[in-house]
Amino acid sequence: MKLKTLLAAGALTALPSLALAQDVPGFDEIGPYIMTTLLFCMAGFLVFFMAAGFAMLEGGLVRSKNVTMQMTKNIGLYSIAAIMYWLVGFNTMYPGDFNGYFAIGGQTVLDPVGVTAADAALDYASVGSDFFFQLVFVAATASIVSGALAERIKLWPFLGFVVVLTGIMYPISGSWQWGGGWLSEMGFSDFAGSTVVHSVGGWAALAGALILGPRIGKYGKDGRVTPMPGSNLALATLGTFILWLGWFGFNGGSQLAMGTVGDVSDVSRIFANTNMAAAAGAVTALILTQLLYKKPDLTMVLNGALAGLVSITAEPLAPTLFGALWIGAVGGVIVVLTVPMLDKFKIDDVVGAIPVHLFAGIWGTVAVVFYNSDASLGTQITGILAYGIFTFVASCIVWFALKATFGIRVSEEDEVNGLDTSELGMEAYPDFSKG
Repeated sequence: MKLKTLLAAGALTALPSLALAQDVPGFDEIGPYIMTTLLFCMAGFLVFFMAAGFAMLEGGLVRSKNVTMQMTKNIGLYSIAAIMYWLVGFNTMYPGDFNGYFAIGGQTVLDPVGVTAADAALDYASVGSDFFFQLVFVAATASIVSGALAERIKLWPFLGFVVVLTGIMYPISGSWQWGGGWLSEMGFSDFAGSTVVHSVGGWAALAGALILGPRIGKYGKDGRVTPMPGSNLALATLGTFILWLGWFGFNGGSQLAMGTVGDVSDVSRIFANTNMAAAAGAVTALILTQLLYKKPDLTMVLNGALAGLVSITAEPLAPTLFGALWIGAVGGVIVVLTVPMLDKFKIDDVVGAIPVHLFAGIWGTVAVVFYNSDASLGTQITGILAYGIFTFVASCIVWFALKATFGIRVSEEDEVNGLDTSELGMEAYPDFSKG
């Protein structure tokens, strides 16, 4: 009898809770919001880790006397990107209703603490997750510039360029496609940023490399190219694997939804295609360098994998696995052939960022037409040209302004001694001789 009384009392106590539960939205209503927010957070973590990948790759491919400088630039550029994207970048890139070409936004404001389902944008994701996911992309763009201009650029002018790139240039051009601007209306297709992210970084790096000039001793008067091997190929390999890992978030998160069976399945398809393209790029570079140089070149293989990743980024969902394989393989070919081409023009790119991110980015954007029936070659080329002209011209203006005011290149003596000691007063490997 006592047990029955306790059970009855418990049931009566639960009745108010049951009544309140009827007013709570079901999972069908809030599930897409929760799952897409989770996707942005997880993918954002992975893309954030690419900052470490870029740092390790660059640290391994520069000479030991410049490693500390590259580490400083990479943590500095990410932090500046985070601040500038909050201050003006995010709402410039996603301004809502605008003329399709240009709109400067204001500061990003997050959802209130403990936001309720009634006040949340249940058709998408939380503002915080969306902001964070988009932020880590702009930091990747700045990292591309860092590697190409290594070993001879001053720290503060470089970081000054990052302020403009991450706060203004990248968000303005990004709004043309991902913010619903004129290229989006035209039908330009760039799923995760072969052009919007990677070629933008490549164009900015190319402008900087041309204005900055090559490293001392890189090119002889007779056209001879002097190799300047990196300090730590193990570190560069680690960086490549970290970037490979981060790319699953880069491309997978760009599905921008994880609230249905179809969305989750598509994310997994993107993962598989992304992995295949990277593998094909690496193997192609491995074989091609063996055929051309009689020995495989590890740095080319690393960049071949990255070129495969950049190549598939514009359309990682639609291709079959075979499609991803051949698209990535072409990326590997592009790297092997264009790295020496830059040397012929005396364009000094320390880590191969321009072939990987610019040339493979252009290829990946063109390759969209092979598997996306809604894309047209003319529109894709229009987008490539628009991003190239805008970014290259704007970058040249900023680089020339910095050169005229502060100077962008260290002195010859400082370059020979290394930027670690001349710019920072500390060495990455103090127990070893400079190399």
